[in-house]
Amino acid sequence: MSGAGSISLSVVVPIYSGEAYLRELVGQLAKVRADWRERGAPMDLAEVILVDDAAIDGSPALMDELSKEFGWVTAVHMMQNFGQHAATIAGVLHSSGDWVVTLDEDLQHPPGEIEGLLKHAVLERADIVYAKPTGAVHEARSRDWASRGFKRLMVFLTGNANVIHFNSFRLLRGPLARAASSVCGYETYFDVALSWFTKRVTFRSLELKDHRFIASGRSGYSFARLLTHARRLLISSQVKLVRLFGLVGMFIVVASTLGALALLMNKMLSPDSISVTGWTSLMLTIVFFGGLITFMLSLGLEYLSTLVLAAHGKPVFFSVDRSNDLTLVRYFSSAPYDTDRTPAFA
Repeated sequence: MSGAGSISLSVVVPIYSGEAYLRELVGQLAKVRADWRERGAPMDLAEVILVDDAAIDGSPALMDELSKEFGWVTAVHMMQNFGQHAATIAGVLHSSGDWVVTLDEDLQHPPGEIEGLLKHAVLERADIVYAKPTGAVHEARSRDWASRGFKRLMVFLTGNANVIHFNSFRLLRGPLARAASSVCGYETYFDVALSWFTKRVTFRSLELKDHRFIASGRSGYSFARLLTHARRLLISSQVKLVRLFGLVGMFIVVASTLGALALLMNKMLSPDSISVTGWTSLMLTIVFFGGLITFMLSLGLEYLSTLVLAAHGKPVFFSVDRSNDLTLVRYFSSAPYDTDRTPAFA
């Protein structure tokens, strides 16, 4: 049985140095597409959008060749190198699918796992599913530890527990993905923008390997680029430490006020017990105003953070139609659910 399913999927792939992988990647996506149509599945891989982020090899010409060879492949060429997030956003804005999958160019994200991500999404009632690596992605202890350590630090600083799962292999509900992409500014972190639109975020454990890094030992993410990612992630989030400093400042104000009252009562009830005057009251005054300044600064920073998020395009509300999920739920429920079930969201 063949024919396009009623639920369409778009695949977005940012390209920077993928000449050695592109043909095989599109070939694997073609197999997924053909398999779904032969099985009469209710979903259809409607389009693959390859985004040329000013690639440094022969990828642009190969992209054009593949787009002519496969009518469902679209090549989008950026005017200059804007980075992976920007290229992903551009690809998402060119998409039209009910669901959007983003993956890397170098085959570390197997196209054959797309159906598992979609199954996980509809059965867990999620809007976003991240692939969670189960092992050593880079097979280099220092590189893998650095990646995990960076994400844990960002979770601590931002208070966003989903940062630990941020991954470029993701399945997104189409309208949500395009809405988040449309509000992203130059400094907006794409995954943080996605979290503004939904709390229905989960993950699926997969065995992923960065074959390019394992073979060459070179990573596309230098220390400087990681710092840039950290900065963008922080300014796109309401930093948890700001509120923590505010609470500390308030605690200091209250404690110093209670200390001043205790000192006053002691002075009134037992004036002879204080042999040296002035020092305690001076320290309490300094501590009080120090705490007050800390508290006021935290309020100012939180207000500034709110203005920054508004400038980044954080929405007041967003609504989405999930009625089409029922078709996929019925289809996937007819077979055993073999994905790793995880607590998804509140």
